[in-house]
Amino acid sequence: MPDNNNTTNVVIVDCDHDSIEVERRLADERGVTLTLAQAVTEDDVIAAAENADAIVVQYAPITDRVLTALPNLRAIGRYGVGVDTVDVDAATAHGVAVCNVPDYGTEDVSDHAVALALSVTRGIVALDRNQRRGIVDLTPVKPLRRARESVFGVVGLGLIGAATARKAAGLGFDVIGSDPMHQPGTVVDGVRVVGFDDLLAAADVVSLHVPLNAHTKHLINAESLTKIKSTAVLVNTCRGGVVETAALVDALTSGRLKAAALDVFEVEPLPADHALVGLDNVTLTPHAAWYSEESYSELKRRAIENVVDVAQGRTPRNILNPVVLESDSDSEENR
Repeated sequence: MPDNNNTTNVVIVDCDHDSIEVERRLADERGVTLTLAQAVTEDDVIAAAENADAIVVQYAPITDRVLTALPNLRAIGRYGVGVDTVDVDAATAHGVAVCNVPDYGTEDVSDHAVALALSVTRGIVALDRNQRRGIVDLTPVKPLRRARESVFGVVGLGLIGAATARKAAGLGFDVIGSDPMHQPGTVVDGVRVVGFDDLLAAADVVSLHVPLNAHTKHLINAESLTKIKSTAVLVNTCRGGVVETAALVDALTSGRLKAAALDVFEVEPLPADHALVGLDNVTLTPHAAWYSEESYSELKRRAIENVVDVAQGRTPRNILNPVVLESDSDSEENR
């Protein structure tokens, strides 16, 4: 257990939010010293967190080298659901808790995914662009199909995927889902589960809701794109690396895929001269799906609350490697 007579030091190693007022309020309530840095490299993180009991990270790399250089670190919190910039195995080996906020944006991301899907399937963006040019002809967006005659495929049936499926079903789509945790032929939260390839072949909208890891990197690639209907729409609001960008650009350019709506990219921010920017059959938003005033405040509060709880000897609401807390408890009992 930490010495509660000593001040808990928390460092936000990088953050691109407008302010950290939410975090400062919680730090003041808990008697925590809070410092903000803007680390980019491993060396930056090591320098910024030299005396930290816990850190909160947005994009900076938290590697085994970083963890080795920070022997006093007890907890890492991430602003978000995914922890692909954190070496969780290394953190566990070093006895450092890794915390995320897995459900703060469930409603917001699923809203955005459905909004992107509708904006493309109803031709909203194309119609808007043409209207501004004085073109009122429907020919450029034909054919449009009603939701009740379309299949909405959800890849990944976690919290966000399940919420997206529920909302798409409410609009009348025939919703199917694919998830390695569920057997094809079963029904999960009202969603008929099918195999991944079967989903790609049947769906008019393919909406991605999986974490980025070794199994999902480039899940949508040149091969899988050949299995999707040429009239289908791909929606990605999870992680950019789930889609092989070059293969997607080729499919969109050649007509093998009708359209895509993307909120996340392999390189962020997306360069202004990127090939995707020049395609009229792509709708782009700047990694904004997570955002609402409610989700923004909840994300910030819970990200720091988790690591402060660990540093001050409490069990956090969210932890990916709880075994490290069991190790702390065993050590305490043996003293």
